[in-house]
Amino acid sequence: MMGRQSSKTKGGSPEPSSQVKPDLQLEADLSSYEAACRHDSTLQNFDALLQERTSHVISTLAAGSGVQSMSFNSLKVVTGSLLETNQGVAKIILESQRDIWNNPDLFSLVEEYFENSKKTLDFCTALENCLKRARNNQLIIQLAVNCFDEEVGLGVGLEGKKFVKTLEELRKFKAAEEPFPKEFFLLLDSVGRQQESMLGKLLARKRKLDKKWKSMKTWRRVSNVLFVATFVSVLIFSVVAAAIAAPPVVTALAGALSVPIGSVGRWCNSLWKRYEKEVKEQMEITTTMDFFTRITIYDIDDIRVLVSRLEIKIESLLQTADFVLGQEDSLKLAMDEIKRKLGEFMEIIEKLGQQADKCSHDIRMARAVILQRMMGHSSTSTTGEGPWEL
Repeated sequence: MMGRQSSKTKGGSPEPSSQVKPDLQLEADLSSYEAACRHDSTLQNFDALLQERTSHVISTLAAGSGVQSMSFNSLKVVTGSLLETNQGVAKIILESQRDIWNNPDLFSLVEEYFENSKKTLDFCTALENCLKRARNNQLIIQLAVNCFDEEVGLGVGLEGKKFVKTLEELRKFKAAEEPFPKEFFLLLDSVGRQQESMLGKLLARKRKLDKKWKSMKTWRRVSNVLFVATFVSVLIFSVVAAAIAAPPVVTALAGALSVPIGSVGRWCNSLWKRYEKEVKEQMEITTTMDFFTRITIYDIDDIRVLVSRLEIKIESLLQTADFVLGQEDSLKLAMDEIKRKLGEFMEIIEKLGQQADKCSHDIRMARAVILQRMMGHSSTSTTGEGPWEL
């Protein structure tokens, strides 16, 4: 491996104690690089080419070490080797994805989520208004049933007497305002499409983050390439200095260049941890939005089903009321049917009200949780947070 070769002299024996040695952190970084090479074929190829170039440079310099000067050919070999190394580093970096911490897409997605959730809350408010009208209709039917029972107790229906109050309440029910106007169903469809669209975007975002997570091997490769390329560059420059300068100059040069080498491994490790943390935070936020979006879709679907059932019951009651108003002689039989349907009508209204409360509660909780996560994310991100409200 390139790292181990650089810590020994050409003959394979340890360097004299008088020479500058890598610190313990550098040794650890080189060991980490060797371990990465054993499991990464791309790094293995890069390392093999690096060893070949470095050996060629050092051999060229050693051939002319008898004089304290360098030929133009030797300098050309050194420059060419470093250029090829840098081009290899650049190629690997360019083949990897970029834009690690800049995530305007995520913040845009969160803003869209909050806007959609606000519209869904508006839908819940519209549903509550519809339920108020449905409950008013329920009260009218209930009053008609009460009037019928009262008039039966008074002997109405005998000897040609008419159920005046009962028929009057049934006419009021027939003329009552439709609980669910056309605008409500347009809003229901619009909110449903928005949530489905949001789910699709979140799934796409999750796939993108999954790809980033799986590509971390590539990023670790990049950091290792940067580290060893820097190390080899310093090694070559040290040999060049030894060929053309006095020993004090070599010592000074090696001391000056050992600072970036000693810290580059720690820098790469810090860079890697930052990237991993950033991807995890983005994945958590995206997964949270995905989870709550699915809940909202389920809530809306349940509301859609209950509204459909309630519409059917209302239509059935209207048909019965129409029949009674046209066939008053059948009032007693029809009222038994109305009583049964009224119980089902009240049950659906109750379930629909509970579902509307659940949908509104789920959305508000989702907004609170996501906002909290985004505030925590923004405190460690380079992108500012948005002015979202609960």
